[in-house]
Amino acid sequence: MPLLEPDPEALRPTLTAPCAPDRVPVRQARGTPEPLRGDLVALLGAAKVLHKISDLVRYASDASPYRFVPQVVVLAEDIDDISAILSYAHGKGRHIVFRAAGTSLNGQAQGEDILVDVRRHWSGVEVLDDGARARIRPGTTVLRANTTLARHGRLLGPDPASAIACTLGGVVANNASGMTAGTTRNSYRTLSSLTLVLPSGTLVDTAVPEADAELAHAEPALCAGLLTLKDEIEADPELVARIRAKYEIKNTNGYRLDAFLDAATPAAILRGLMVGSEGTLGFIAETVFDTLPLERRTSSALLFFPSLHAAAAAVPRFNAAGARAVELMDGNTLRASVRVAGVPADWARLPKRTCALLVEFRAADEAAQRAYEAAAAQALADLELVAPVPSVTNAFTRDPAAIGGYWKARKAFVTAVGGSRPSGTTLITEDFAVPPSRLAEACAALLELQDRHGFDAAVAGHAAHGNLHFLLAFDAAQPADVARYAAFMEEFCTLTVERFDGSLKAEHATGRNIAPFLEREWGPRATELMWRIKALVDPHGVLAPRVLLDRDPQAHLRGLKTIPPIEAVADPCIECGFCEPTCPSGDLTTTPRQRIVLRREMMRQPPGSAVTTELLDAYGYDAVDTCAGDSTCRLACPVGIDTGALMKDFRHRRHSAREEWTAAQAARGFKTVEKAARLAVAAADRIGDRLPATLTGAARRAVRPDLVPEWLPQLPGAAARDLPATRKADAAAVYYPACVNRIFGGPAGHQGPSLPEAGVAVSRRAGRPVWIPSDVAGTCCATIWHSKGYDRGNAVMANRLVEAAWGWTAGGQLPLVVDASSCTLGIAQEVVPYLTPDNRALHAELTVVDSLVWAARELLPRLEILRTIGSAVLHPTCSMQLLGDEAELREVAEACAREVVVPDDAGCCAFAGDRGMLHRELTESATAKEAAEVTSRHFDAHLSANRMCEVGMDHATGGRGYHSVLMELELATRPG
Repeated sequence: MPLLEPDPEALRPTLTAPCAPDRVPVRQARGTPEPLRGDLVALLGAAKVLHKISDLVRYASDASPYRFVPQVVVLAEDIDDISAILSYAHGKGRHIVFRAAGTSLNGQAQGEDILVDVRRHWSGVEVLDDGARARIRPGTTVLRANTTLARHGRLLGPDPASAIACTLGGVVANNASGMTAGTTRNSYRTLSSLTLVLPSGTLVDTAVPEADAELAHAEPALCAGLLTLKDEIEADPELVARIRAKYEIKNTNGYRLDAFLDAATPAAILRGLMVGSEGTLGFIAETVFDTLPLERRTSSALLFFPSLHAAAAAVPRFNAAGARAVELMDGNTLRASVRVAGVPADWARLPKRTCALLVEFRAADEAAQRAYEAAAAQALADLELVAPVPSVTNAFTRDPAAIGGYWKARKAFVTAVGGSRPSGTTLITEDFAVPPSRLAEACAALLELQDRHGFDAAVAGHAAHGNLHFLLAFDAAQPADVARYAAFMEEFCTLTVERFDGSLKAEHATGRNIAPFLEREWGPRATELMWRIKALVDPHGVLAPRVLLDRDPQAHLRGLKTIPPIEAVADPCIECGFCEPTCPSGDLTTTPRQRIVLRREMMRQPPGSAVTTELLDAYGYDAVDTCAGDSTCRLACPVGIDTGALMKDFRHRRHSAREEWTAAQAARGFKTVEKAARLAVAAADRIGDRLPATLTGAARRAVRPDLVPEWLPQLPGAAARDLPATRKADAAAVYYPACVNRIFGGPAGHQGPSLPEAGVAVSRRAGRPVWIPSDVAGTCCATIWHSKGYDRGNAVMANRLVEAAWGWTAGGQLPLVVDASSCTLGIAQEVVPYLTPDNRALHAELTVVDSLVWAARELLPRLEILRTIGSAVLHPTCSMQLLGDEAELREVAEACAREVVVPDDAGCCAFAGDRGMLHRELTESATAKEAAEVTSRHFDAHLSANRMCEVGMDHATGGRGYHSVLMELELATRPG
């Protein structure tokens, strides 16, 4: 055992809530039982079978209020794996649920037997016909697909609010639409073709001319049955009329019966049925979408009305004027949203009856935009608008920042209500649709129903389409609260169906909570047709039982998820999964959501639980050690949770007092540590990689892998011993060379000036000279300690640096320019909690500027570009995302290169200071997709803004020579 191996018990909960009714039973502590585990390992290989209880628990939750623990999780890599699993399940009488992003809101991504992950190995976009169509694999997020399509001026029709995380397989399987898709731009209308695997294992590509012939040969009974159903439906005029009427408004409840009316052949009928089938009829292996024009010119307004009725009355006007989106927010939603950063504080004083519409027009060119704005002005002419608080303008704008603020306010619905719900409560996000003409009436009825059942009354939604959303929070551990939820759902479903003839699910798909009410909406005739469809396509009931069809009238109350309180920083988590695509460890170990899900399960368990023991044994590496701590999850999270901060706190909790003391001593003696590190790098540069790799490997085994860095082949040589000479007199700023740039030099083969030399030279050239203090050695941004959770060492260095910076900058009169983005973030933000009160006051007077921001704002306007390169690829760092500096990075790069490319799969490299040397597998996993893009073509330069990120990308790309954009700017402006 390593000398300093952390004790997993340090993270065992000491204070727990009463044992939760949905806790994992002790009999499951050992994970997947035999023979299931052995069978699947023999069938697929050990790497594709996740069987530990920690694996099963982290996959047991999705964005819904339900929780079902699978027996096993399979990582399917290809169609052969899918076919093998289906065959196994058929032969053994087992059940399968497919899961991609897990952003489903009604339990569609959960199963109680075999759960198949179809996200990790199933991403990819192929642009067809210059963007008119796109072939997209099911594990690809909507955002990722649209990023690729944007280069061709195209985008997908479906635009769910979860686009950052939801995948196209799930979008099609749920017929998710969003704010602008309505009934004409959703998956059903824009899906050209798909490739699917039927429960029998038959592969069907609906695009090929011979699709029906091949299907008839492989599945004659299925083909005959589909055509029989078609004939029955078409022979019933009343049913045909009912089906057509149901899809005049948004509706994702049940199977898509209009597929039998819109298609003529079995393959085409299957294409339609698969949309919204929620994984119950087959596996969607590939999609081909007809894309839509990307109209980049936007005009938007946030319009305030005195009442819901006044706002609803205005909706048809904007629809007629051609608005792409008309979004509704009631007064309670508007007032609650002030909890979200960026939303005007005076909204808290809005009258209760106030309501707002966010109206947006999108156009391809100036002429079209002007025409839309003229139509909008006409629609506004005699509307009853109010401006009860100063921030309200009631005017259309083209300003991207203002428009972004409007959408932030609209999306604050879930953030404000979900994030502020009482601790320990489950959040349910519901949606339904009514004829748009009855929007105001439906809003008023819903608000009254929420209030009467004791739920926070608030509503928002896609007003243009009569699609409303609301949230319910209750404690699933309390029978009385569950009964209250049950009573609400009974009345809600009756209200929607009988009073409004609406859709119980407009865009979130049927799922477990509406399946018992399916017949109430559709009636017995149509519902029995749906049961016959399921029996015809999946006669053995292998796929997703009880997800879409369930005869149990209490099924929506089964498997409700308790939310035991956990650490305050993560307690508001609604388990939506928006954080997962940004997480660098997602394809290696766990995601932020899964880290929280696992922690909650520990809290559900009684003291001394064997389940908790097993979870803790895995949690150290899977959750704590392999978290990059980059905190980009906070940017993606709708309630702003920084899971990285929680993991750093857990690292701190695992430290012994002696470890904390040693770390503090290292901070106090950092000048010696820094010198020794530079000398070691210089020595390794002379003797080669083999010996340092052997020595560090031995030290890691003896001490602890999470403390001793591993020597990597792509590590650069040592930095120059001396920093460039500068003068304090007339300096426009203080230049702070980060310790990594005082230890490591440039990439292999680099012949030009070092980064500090380039920074000094280009600043002088622009007439904005900088000064490097002579006593920077031994100082650091403190990230070394902060990232590892060494609070005492962090405090030592943070206070030392701020005191030094105060002196260097003459009490904050000069800006402090930092030449590594992670260090900029550390000095500007992360040191603050560790400062003494006096030093916190000093810090407030400092102006900390990243070197790339300095270059963009202060240097570029004063410089002459003398030479440019042809192409450059950029790696924006996670620190720059957190600082909001990505635009400046691109601006400087575009001054140096005629073509600048940010890879579609660019993300955190997970090097995270030295974490990529502690766990090289983390960086290798995090950078795999970005590296594949980068190495697929030639670039004249590979640029970033942080030395260790550059080292990480060099490691990932086989030594492409990543370096700072500041160095490229120096070359571009160098005379001669």
